Amino acid sequence: MRESHGLQMLPLASSHRGPLSPACTQCAEGRKMVLFVTGVCRFRCFYCPVSGRRNQKDVTYANERLVTSDADVLAEARSIGAGGTGITGGDPLGVVDRVEHYVRLLKDEFGPEHNIHLYTHEPNPVKLEQLARAGLDEFRLHIPHYLWGSLRSSGSAYRDVLEAAPAWGIRRGVEIPVLPEKEAELRSLLRSLDEIGVDFVNLNEMEFSETNEDALHARGYAVDPNNGWGVKGSRAIAERVVREMRLKVPLHYCSSRFKDGVQLRQRLLRRAERNAPSFAVQTEDGTILLGIVEFPGTEPLDRLVARIARLGRLRAAEYRVDVGRRRIELQPARLRKLAGRLTAPAFVVEEYPTADALEVEREPLNEAAFSPALAAGGT
Repeated sequence: MRESHGLQMLPLASSHRGPLSPACTQCAEGRKMVLFVTGVCRFRCFYCPVSGRRNQKDVTYANERLVTSDADVLAEARSIGAGGTGITGGDPLGVVDRVEHYVRLLKDEFGPEHNIHLYTHEPNPVKLEQLARAGLDEFRLHIPHYLWGSLRSSGSAYRDVLEAAPAWGIRRGVEIPVLPEKEAELRSLLRSLDEIGVDFVNLNEMEFSETNEDALHARGYAVDPNNGWGVKGSRAIAERVVREMRLKVPLHYCSSRFKDGVQLRQRLLRRAERNAPSFAVQTEDGTILLGIVEFPGTEPLDRLVARIARLGRLRAAEYRVDVGRRRIELQPARLRKLAGRLTAPAFVVEEYPTADALEVEREPLNEAAFSPALAAGGT
């Protein structure tokens, strides 16, 4: 008699049977740093959602922070109180020595309990065993959709790695997007993985992005009108498979909305709590609201900031200067009272509390904000 796991529902249409991977639990809590070690990947999947500034570029990011040194990686991990790290790309095994360096760096700094998992297309036992010796806790294989099935002839390299991994003392699983026209092949693959006895399988909702939309449309995929940027049919197939298949292997479906509405949101909330200035207003979505005054022109910034501080009677802890963007930041409510007296553009902005401070929206507060030409760099 085969063991079956009860169906467990998660927010935003995600679900699972059997226990989640420890790495998935940390992701849901916002405690997992994403370490993007390279954008280079030889597999070039047509559905790859990696952004244009990273896709096929040999760059490294810790969350949204461009990495130029080990200090950047450690600082970003501390900024969210990371309990673990997810290593991704591109394909990380293409730069395996770089990955080993980061695994050892993070384990040395945060201890053996810092959970590190890796996502890869490459079924390379030599490289994966190398990383297991360095301290990698878990790897997730992306098995190409054209190999879904028994993995006994085509795809045997993936079977071999999954069967060998327990001897290395490492958790191993499979993580793949759900292609809506491949349900039969997906079920066949899942039965094979159940036979192998992998630790878990993650099914991701296939989704549109700015870099894959042309390729997806060219293959006849459409956006699900009821599900954000998800591919129509992907969610339905995944939900049916998780609901109907009774497997020993834990099976998890992760929706695209869960990744944004839970995983990313929780990470943003943790980062805002630890890094946002005291005068910022934190939103329930994890973004922050700031009052900002921008200074076009070339007049010395310290002189302009001093004028604003005097005019607004601001103490040192009540504002912050962003030299790179030539602006002063303060509490939105304080700036609303002050903006009408300024000739420099003033706004309330909503932005992510991340290293790149991605701006979501801005609200103009004075005449100069509508016509920057009116602001000659004064206050």
